Amino acid sequence: MALTPERIALIRQTFNDLGPEMVDASQRFYELLFEIAPELRSMFRTDIESQGMRFMTTLGLILDDIDNPAALHPHLERLAKGHAVLGVKPEHFTPMGAALIQTMEEALGDRFPPEARAAWQDAYGHIASEMIALAKG
Repeated sequence: MALTPERIALIRQTFNDLGPEMVDASQRFYELLFEIAPELRSMFRTDIESQGMRFMTTLGLILDDIDNPAALHPHLERLAKGHAVLGVKPEHFTPMGAALIQTMEEALGDRFPPEARAAWQDAYGHIASEMIALAKG
C-alpha cells in the first residue's frame, strides 16, 4: 500500500506518541532484536541505551523527510553505506523490522491500531528496500 499523506501522518503521530516512553522503547527494541536474531548481538556495542537513543533519533529524522524523497535519499544513502561497512546484510533488515513493529505495539498498546501497524510495516519495508539498494550501489 502507498505511503499516502494520511498514512505518513499516522506514522509520525504514533512515533510522537512514544513521548516519555521513547527511552524505554529504544531499549526494548534492542532486547527484542536480540531475542529474534541473537546472532546480531555481536554487531552492537555494549551501551545499548545510547545505541537505542541514536536509533530513535535517526528514525525520527527519517520520518521528518519520509514524504520528501530528495531530502530523504542522501540520509538513507549515508545510513546504508555506514551499515554496510559494519557488516549489515539485507537479511538483517527483516528481524529489525519485526523488532520495531513489536516495540511500537508494546509501547503504545491501543494507541497503535491495525492501520498504524500496516502503515509502519509499509514504511519500514520501503526504507529497508531503499537502504539495501543503496548499500549495493
